[in-house]
Amino acid sequence: MTSPLRVLVADDERPARSFLTALLRQHAEVTIVGEAADGSSAVRMIEELRPDVAFLDLQMPELDGLEVVRLVKPAAMPLIVFVTAYDEYAVRAFKANAVDYLLKPVEPARLAATLRRLQERLEGDSVRGRPAAREESPVLTAAAAAVGPGYLRRLPVRHHDDIVLLPVARIAAIEADDEVVRVTTAANERFVVNVRLKDLEARLDPARFLRISRSAICNGELIVRVSTLPGGLLQLTLANGLRLTASRIRSRELRDVLLEL
Repeated sequence: MTSPLRVLVADDERPARSFLTALLRQHAEVTIVGEAADGSSAVRMIEELRPDVAFLDLQMPELDGLEVVRLVKPAAMPLIVFVTAYDEYAVRAFKANAVDYLLKPVEPARLAATLRRLQERLEGDSVRGRPAAREESPVLTAAAAAVGPGYLRRLPVRHHDDIVLLPVARIAAIEADDEVVRVTTAANERFVVNVRLKDLEARLDPARFLRISRSAICNGELIVRVSTLPGGLLQLTLANGLRLTASRIRSRELRDVLLEL
């Protein structure tokens, strides 16, 4: 007997959320375990309720669907289906890599096909004796492509069990150490984020944030001193006292950017 598909729905627009949950309730194999009206609630409910799948609206205020995926703890990550009102040209980015997407208004036949795909995915991974693969990186890459241009104004970061919406203007530096990416603020607060450095760089304004090495980005507006080290390397001192060393290649480029009168 097929186990019920435990589902959570997140959408800030109540009519859209109600419409999707009504469609889902028409399927006997689906159990709706929660409804979230915003991204922060979605993160909390996913981690508490542990659904098999989360239907996430891509565009929500404060935390959008993409940011929800980034913030959920890996151990609690469900399969993700994005729900979007974007036109066809935008959702093409999902087709190759995302678990699935639904275009608003959701069509019953399209939803039924999605549910079959999800059930097959979960059952297949159960037979193989391992948790369902979440394919987090491809989903994030596809979603980022669909969001389109526009730089981040706030970066959602985790602080214990809370989500802090950190204005990017307060970010002093972002550094990668193997798989761990750390953000340091102008006040020397430190946070770990669940996103690759190159993906984060693509969402930051290059007029403000400078890539200074393979493993570090800094806020150029907070650089207060530039020192020359042996070998022509530049050491950058930020307003919060943090010192970062640029790579040889980046040091040559930064001379023109930072030392031009």
